[in-house]
Amino acid sequence: MGPIKEKYYRGLFLIAAIYDFLLGIVFTFFHARAFEALGIREQMPQFGGYLSLLGAFVFVIGVAYYLISRGDLQRNLDLILIGVLYKLAYCTIALYYALIGNVPHLIFVAVFGVADMIFFVLMAECYIFLRKAVRT
Repeated sequence: MGPIKEKYYRGLFLIAAIYDFLLGIVFTFFHARAFEALGIREQMPQFGGYLSLLGAFVFVIGVAYYLISRGDLQRNLDLILIGVLYKLAYCTIALYYALIGNVPHLIFVAVFGVADMIFFVLMAECYIFLRKAVRT
């Protein structure tokens, strides 16, 4: 892999790490404020622990993306696949609930769902490229 492509992939995973770090922190510690800012406070579960746990999971995947960005991309191929599947899971669920009309705030799902779909496509391309490189 050339240095430009490697720098691009590292940058992609660093941006994903920052994105998920921030979302993780917000939904772990400030979920009530986030729901308020999005105008969906009434949709927030009564027990905030669910949101804190989900926020913590998002933060942890951000750590994984950071480790990918600074590590050996070839050796992190399995971790990249997990990241690809994570982004696929989020954007698929967001799209499903948007299509059935069961979304409390469409902008919320659209912004995060579209962002994760873009990350999914770019990360999947990275995974496929690296996977082919391993085989040759």
